[in-house]
Order: sequence, then structure tokens, then C-alpha cells
Amino acid sequence: MTNHEAFLAAQAVTPGGVNSPVRAFKQVGGEPFFVARAQGPYLWDVEGKRYIDYIGSWGPMIAGHAHPAVIEAVQRAAVNGLSFGCPNPLETALAAEIIKLVPAVDLVRFVSSGTEACLSAIRLARGYTGRNRILKFAGCYHGHADSFLVKAGSGVLTLGLPNSPGVPSALADLTMTAEFNDLDQVRDIFAAVGSDIAAVIVEPIAGNMNMIAPAPGFLEGLRALCDAHGSLLIFDEVMTGFRVALGGAQALYGITPDLTTFGKVIGAGMPVGAYGGKRAVMEQIAPLGPVYQAGTLSGNPVAMAAGLANLALIQTPGFFQELSARTRELCDGLEGAARDAGIPLTTISIGGMFGFFFSDTQVTSFAAAQRCDIERFKRFFHACLGRGVYFAPSAYEAGFTSIAHDSAVIAETLRVARDAFAAVA
Repeated sequence: MTNHEAFLAAQAVTPGGVNSPVRAFKQVGGEPFFVARAQGPYLWDVEGKRYIDYIGSWGPMIAGHAHPAVIEAVQRAAVNGLSFGCPNPLETALAAEIIKLVPAVDLVRFVSSGTEACLSAIRLARGYTGRNRILKFAGCYHGHADSFLVKAGSGVLTLGLPNSPGVPSALADLTMTAEFNDLDQVRDIFAAVGSDIAAVIVEPIAGNMNMIAPAPGFLEGLRALCDAHGSLLIFDEVMTGFRVALGGAQALYGITPDLTTFGKVIGAGMPVGAYGGKRAVMEQIAPLGPVYQAGTLSGNPVAMAAGLANLALIQTPGFFQELSARTRELCDGLEGAARDAGIPLTTISIGGMFGFFFSDTQVTSFAAAQRCDIERFKRFFHACLGRGVYFAPSAYEAGFTSIAHDSAVIAETLRVARDAFAAVA
């Protein structure tokens, strides 16, 4: 089977031939390739072509694809059954590990996706505060729940859909948006309606409008405003949790949120999410409190086993130092190769997460990300893909490295990038 044949077959049975929109290559053009297998830093498509992968299943593969320790843990768990619908000890073990690594979390509730984690955290915040409004940031993405599809990032931004049909206006009206890194705008919103804001939800490092770091004082300002107005601060660490640092972005910046959402790394590629936070807030969830949330497959034993193995791997001494160094090596090399080709390019990396923009100035906002040279990105993407390097098929998505991306893999990537920059200069 060729990639084209696989795409035709998929389109006959699935909307757009994909099960998540950004996979369709709509922004960059062309057709997606179909993956047959993965190992370490590599993917192989159904035609047998190998790619160096800088998506890593959109973040969870921090130890590389099909790491032996993760695969062994999954196999051991699967032998005992795939799902119980009853409590199992692996849930407790993974929850305890998250609590140990993230001091802001006293209790954890598992769900099956990052979207589910974020929508549950918002419901909990509304139930806890008795308020209706939430504040999010333009270009940030917290999953496809109705409340979050107002000026969202990720695939929504990639496809040029600023708001999604199907979201009731009454619900959309309860979602307020501000510009990421614009604390003055947040202050103005709180001054106007602060008494009805249940929560501020934010990606502490934005990863769904490419990658943008918080400006100095931005996260601290959000914490202070939430405290002053009795609102909860929710960190969406589905992407950044255990990827930018062992304790997530909150450990990196020294900010304590009231609630945190997790995904990606805590499941090692299995479908899993979680939310957790202060005991007084989390005890409002049923069966202890009146805020209802449930999930038949929550705490799936196979996913829990995979997550435990992954978290053990990232606690290896020196893991994050090496991962950060490799990611910085990649970004420095990309900047140098672009400069040699006379192409403006800026990069950013934190831990095992990175972004690059076809821009001559550092990008710090959603508006600035939209002003970058998207057409050149499209050409660069295909020039790399054709040479066996797979970056995200969107100018609005962060990239991810793994500990399996060693110096030889980075060097091969940079050789490809030099040829690609020359082709698009």
C-alpha cells in the first residue's frame, strides 16, 4: 500500500481521512503519510520510508518511541486485562508519583484525554467558586470542549477557524479571552467582571500557536489577580507537564496554580489525562463533593503502567540536562543554517520542547505568531519531509525532542535543514 492509497481508503470512512484535523496537512498542503511503525527518534511510513520525528505523538514520547521499559510495562499489564471498570493499584501508584513530583497537587483524578482533563477542571472551578465565567488566552488550546473553542490555538488556528460552529453562543459568552503575555488586558477584564470569573486557564508555556514563553511577571501577575479576586488559576500542563522540567512549567517558574491538568508524558502515548490540585478544591468532586465527573475507562491499567514506566525514565539522573542540551543544539543549528541561507529565523527551546518562527524578531504573542512567514514555513516543511525529517505540519505547533534524539540524529537533521533552507531561500 502507498501513502496515497492509504489516504484514499481513510477518506472513504473518516472525515477528511484523519482522526485529528491537523494531521490532514491542510495548512502545508499535500497529503499526509501513514505510519506503519516507530522506534526511538524515528517513524517509518507504509512505504518503508524513514523519518526523524519531531512530533513524538505530540509530546508523550519523551523517552523515544517504543522504549523497551515502557513496552515491557504495557505487556505485563495487558496480560492481566485491558480494563476493569474498578479501582486498581496502578491508579494509586501513578497518582502518588504525580503528587510527589508536583508540590501544587494534593489529589489527582484520572481521565482519558487532555480535553477531558481541562473541561473537568473548568467544571470543578465553576462548582467550587459558584461563578460562571472563565478567562483564557487567544491562541492557547485546551482541547475541543465547547468552552475552549473561542480564539483557540492548535488545529483550530491551523485551519483558520477562529470560533467553532456548534458552540452555543450562551456558552461562548461565558468564555473571555485576552492576549497571552498582556497582563494589562487581564487586569482590565478583572476590573470589569472579576467577581464572576471562576478561573483563569493558561498554558504556562504556550505550545499551540507554535511555542511562546511567558513574559517576565506574566504568570506571577495572573496568580496575584486570581488571589485578589477569589478566582482559581489553572495551569494546562498537558503539554508542558514533565516535558520542560521534572515538575513541569510551574516548577520552572516557581508559580503554584490551584489546579493543574496533565496528559501526554503521564501516559507515554496511551490515551490518558489527569487533573489535580489543592485538597480543598479537589474534595468538591464526587463522590466527596457535589461536582460530578466520571469516566468508564479512567485509570485504565495499561495506561497507568505505561505512565509509571515513563515517569521512572525521566527521573534518571541527568535526563533533563541532556534533553535540554540536545534540544538547544537543534535550535542553535537551525538558526545557524537559516542565517547562512540569508533567511530570518528565531527559535526557542525549554527542556524537550521547541519552536521556530520565520521571523527576524523573537515572537512573544499570538498576533506576532500570525505575522510570521507562513508560506516559507510550508515550503521548508515539505523540503524537510521529502528529505526524511518530520516537523509538525503547521506553523502553529510546537516541536518535541526525546532522549533518543542524540547528537548523530541532530546532526543528520541539521544537514537536511541546510539543504531545505537553501531550497526555500
